[in-house]
Amino acid sequence: MKKNNKELIAYFLKQGFKLDFNIIQSRKSIDADNSFENDLYKKYLDNPDKMLFYFGFVDDIEKISPSIGFLHNIAVKFIKRLSKTADVEFTRENTVLMPTEDEIVDLLNSVPFVVGLEFINANWIKNIYKNLTEVFANEIKAYRGTVAEFLSEHNAKINVAGRVFFHLVENNLDAYPFAFLATYSAENSGDKKATHTPLKNALLEYKGQNDRLLKLLSTVSKAAQKSDFISELVESGELFSPLKLTSKEAYIFLKEISLYEECGILCRMPDWWKKKSNALKLSIKVGEREPAKVGMDALLNFNPELFFGEDQMTEEELRMLLAQTSGLSFIKGKWVEVDHEKLQATLEAYEKAKQLLERGECTIGEAMRMQLNAAELLDIKDDDVSIEVSNGEWLNSITSKLKNPSLIKNIAISDDFKATLRGYQKKGFDWLNYMKNLGFGACLADDMGLGKTVQIIALLEHVRLNTTGRSLLIMPASLMGNWQKEIEKFAPMIKYKMIYNNKEKIDFQKIDDTNLYITTYGMAMRLEELKTVKWDLVILDEAQAIKNPGTKQTKAIKQLEASAKIAMTGTPIENRLSDLWSLFDFLNAGLLGTAKEFTQFTQKLKDGNADYSKLREVVNPFILRRLKTDKTVIADLPEKMEMKTYATLTKKQVVLYNGLVKELKHKLETAEGIERKGLVLASIMKFKQICNHPDQFLGQNTFKYEQSGKFERLLDLCETICEKRERVLVFTQFKEMTKPIADFLETVFNRMGLILHGGTPVKKRSELVDKFCGDEYVPFMVLSLKAGGVGLNLTAANHVIHFDRWWNPAVENQATDRAFRIGQKKNVMVHKFITAGTIEEKIDKMIEEKSKLAGDIIPASGESWITEMDNKQLMELFTFVQAGEK
Repeated sequence: MKKNNKELIAYFLKQGFKLDFNIIQSRKSIDADNSFENDLYKKYLDNPDKMLFYFGFVDDIEKISPSIGFLHNIAVKFIKRLSKTADVEFTRENTVLMPTEDEIVDLLNSVPFVVGLEFINANWIKNIYKNLTEVFANEIKAYRGTVAEFLSEHNAKINVAGRVFFHLVENNLDAYPFAFLATYSAENSGDKKATHTPLKNALLEYKGQNDRLLKLLSTVSKAAQKSDFISELVESGELFSPLKLTSKEAYIFLKEISLYEECGILCRMPDWWKKKSNALKLSIKVGEREPAKVGMDALLNFNPELFFGEDQMTEEELRMLLAQTSGLSFIKGKWVEVDHEKLQATLEAYEKAKQLLERGECTIGEAMRMQLNAAELLDIKDDDVSIEVSNGEWLNSITSKLKNPSLIKNIAISDDFKATLRGYQKKGFDWLNYMKNLGFGACLADDMGLGKTVQIIALLEHVRLNTTGRSLLIMPASLMGNWQKEIEKFAPMIKYKMIYNNKEKIDFQKIDDTNLYITTYGMAMRLEELKTVKWDLVILDEAQAIKNPGTKQTKAIKQLEASAKIAMTGTPIENRLSDLWSLFDFLNAGLLGTAKEFTQFTQKLKDGNADYSKLREVVNPFILRRLKTDKTVIADLPEKMEMKTYATLTKKQVVLYNGLVKELKHKLETAEGIERKGLVLASIMKFKQICNHPDQFLGQNTFKYEQSGKFERLLDLCETICEKRERVLVFTQFKEMTKPIADFLETVFNRMGLILHGGTPVKKRSELVDKFCGDEYVPFMVLSLKAGGVGLNLTAANHVIHFDRWWNPAVENQATDRAFRIGQKKNVMVHKFITAGTIEEKIDKMIEEKSKLAGDIIPASGESWITEMDNKQLMELFTFVQAGEK
């Protein structure tokens, strides 16, 4: 695959534990010139399980994404297990192949940092193996040749297992402490299962049938050509009888196992050799005692020790082993390997660890980095030494709480906080407060709709009451209005200042009652004064804005000084590990090393058999992520989550809006009766158009997203929906807005969506519904409110966006119920767009307060009730209120 080609990206979307894999097209269509990608995708659309099965035969794939590499890894492991199953020639379509516990652990460790990794577990892997086994059963049932021929036909490099087994077991401890036996599998005609008998029986079974005997022993013949040890056993005839082996002979056998397996011989060996459980390792325990201070720079004690398996050994005992001959040695009741090179390398690593200890204690950051790559810290080759880094009693208690917020002490919330947190939100607040007190950077990465904002506001209110420091909140400009409304609603006692531009000079050194400063990423990059303050807390919303470490914006944000830092993002881990490094370089600088060091580390993870477990172990304590699909969360959530999403007017929108207000004020002075009523209703429509996009009001067709606050909010929401490969319905009351919205969303999803409005033929509507709810991923449908509000079943979507408001709850709910209805198996999230400071916000408040709009007034009168207001009330309703300080 070419480096510049867009790759297929694997996402794991299904809910619960009954997950199925799903490979979809990337954000741009597959390169038509790339036959491999096209063929892979076409096969997926035809039969996902079959595609994955045959993907396991493909090798020498370069430049594939980590997610596709992971799927390839699963398929390759399955085919490898299949090729090493000697009984498969007898069982064929009745083969039952499930992953071993070791395979499950290896696969779980190899899951890369991609969207959906939270769903990958042992049950998911078992289900994949079950599906692949069913594919194999169907394929081999229709195949006339042997299984070996079938596998070799699809990949000639596959080493197909024969029917011969080599067994090595421990014997009584004497001159011959090991026993060897060669067996072969023969079909049990009664139940189609194989029985395993000593190889000597084959001489009797195939007496006079030299061709069949030679075929059975072909794998042994190959091994004899490559191994002097096996060659001698064959020539002497000892291979056909049980043998006693010396430790030296057993060591030769164990070292040559990979050679025998390449020849197609299946080997059974002691678990301690297979799992290396008796191997020599350097164990480093960090943080046994509580440090004098907290924070990533706090100094921790650490203790290096030597172990053979679970048994500790001294440096002197290791030096004594170095004096022995290489091979197997029986030490403390266990057989261990004496490998001079590994012993010497481990001893040198132990001495370097002791020197590091003598120079002083290590920081918490260094301790956690040591888990990631201890070899780098000790300046050794990690291939030569097995290093196990573990947490001491104090550090273990800390990380346990970070990974499980339920263990953190419950903190009371002030009565000044005007919201009731759900159970998981309260745990999130406790976790954030705990992280702040420790001085650790924290990433709040809850799924969209679980209330990250309200948890942060609860923390800010707690900080206001318990510290004298100042906090800085940075976000995309489109979210400013949303945060302002939420803070005023839930924490009205917080004194905040919003920094929209640098025209107004703010003296940050001046002591006043401001608790919180709120600004945008763009302003944070330009305002040098922010770097002069030692902030008590710096919070980033939509923290993926700093995922590119090379941009001026990211560099500026990372220069801010703070006692604690928090990053908020619904997509903390994407397909590029450099994004993860950049996020943690802000939160806990140095935890993942320098950019160069981290790049060197990730080079080792590009192989499909990569082990991501160490990296996860380091970063997971600092990331709190809960999912809507988690039963412990979903049980506490309503099935339909409605939320107001505030947008702010852009400069162009403000000019047009204020201009219309002035024009209306002038005309109202002379208008009367029907003329006045018509003027007001027409003006309402124009104000709505301006709030949607200036081009709708002006009758233009460019619709640049940066000129509309609503389009910017649409981008924020739909980028996350795109990442999760979910689907969304967007309702607008204006038919003419359906295409501009759809055109914009196509650039967000890089896939076409659907449009349904009053002009859509009735027959075509059912086709659109079927396509939207079908197997192919159609990310969005834009509907006019009246045409799409009734008679449609669109349960494929679990997001509903009301782009503009009808100001009729009944009509809006009817539209929402296109997704929230019988057949919907997911939580439905409803986003109601409101432009802050405009008529949209003011009428929304009036509806909420149910002042004169109670009962059936709205359904009966539409918007005509507004025309009954006097001129003063109308101007108060229409006048734009610029967001300011509180």
